Amino acid sequence: MSSSIPATCKAGCVVNPGPDFSVVIEEVAVPEPGPDELLLRMSTTGLCHSDISYMSTPFMSAKMIQAGVRSPGHEGVGVVVKVGSAVTDWKIGDRGGIKPVWRVCFQCETCLAGFEMHCQNLIPTGLGVPGTYQGYLTSPASYTQRIPDEVDDFTAAPLMCSGTTVYRSLYAAELKAGDWVVISGAGGGVGHFGIQLAKVMGLRVIAVDSGAAKKSLCEELGSDSFIDFQDVENVSEEVLKLTGGKSAHAILVASGSAQAYQTAIQMVRFGGKIMCIGHLKSPPGSLPSGLDPNLLIFKSAKVIGTMIGNMADAQKVLEFAAQGQLRAVYESFPIDQLPQAVAKLHAGEVAGRLVVDFNA
Repeated sequence: MSSSIPATCKAGCVVNPGPDFSVVIEEVAVPEPGPDELLLRMSTTGLCHSDISYMSTPFMSAKMIQAGVRSPGHEGVGVVVKVGSAVTDWKIGDRGGIKPVWRVCFQCETCLAGFEMHCQNLIPTGLGVPGTYQGYLTSPASYTQRIPDEVDDFTAAPLMCSGTTVYRSLYAAELKAGDWVVISGAGGGVGHFGIQLAKVMGLRVIAVDSGAAKKSLCEELGSDSFIDFQDVENVSEEVLKLTGGKSAHAILVASGSAQAYQTAIQMVRFGGKIMCIGHLKSPPGSLPSGLDPNLLIFKSAKVIGTMIGNMADAQKVLEFAAQGQLRAVYESFPIDQLPQAVAKLHAGEVAGRLVVDFNA
């Protein structure tokens, strides 16, 4: 290993995974890249609510434990400091992004259909391999995202997950300019990108969230209206009024709240779509959806689930950012304060995104 690459690096490591988890900073070994891999010195990582699920819910933390993973995180940007012996299209000094999926096969049915984020053989970042809470990481060259010079590290990192996730959902909703979209959880990491992307697409946006800070953020980013779900008696009635009595063409549920899903069917118009993004903190199939089938039938509504995005989606949101049409609103923390940042995220005290700076 080159003398410029240290033997160890700082990493945020989970202790006592489960409901009472905590995160501490430890020194861990710097990994060696395989023949088809890159070694990245991480610059930034975003913090995602999925990280909390990985660390706190038994059915997810068990997967981390089984894989021997102690550092979660799945949206990071770094600089290439070493390339594997078989890599020919990356060089030292290039900037690369790591996404929620670490490796895909590019050969299975879903990969060949352009849905490699659902690869039947995928390895998830921060769950199957160490994640972006770690200062040095390996990444398969074929699935590392190239970062344009025009996009800074603090914007690029959260785009690797939250930006691509909401872009994929908006794309799958097949909306047209002038359509109404409701974004539940609009002031969070996924939602605040959703507002901006929806406006780029010419959509009319109703942001749903709570608190003065998130109201200010949503309005700053261009939402046409803001509904504080804690201040109104009936959110769906407010949506009905704002849309001229017709409700919204699509509801993007970016919140991991069962109540948000239960309310979504009330807010969607005839022929509309409910886009499921936010994960609930329970094993798949363990909770009722809360979506009244009679309302789905009478409204001829569609329920569509989307999960993160593919490489093309990530490239598209990076292009929007490079053109000045998309920015991250974030609070940054040095790596030594990552435990405090995780605690703030866990407490639900975040408007926009939290980003950890490995260089601070």
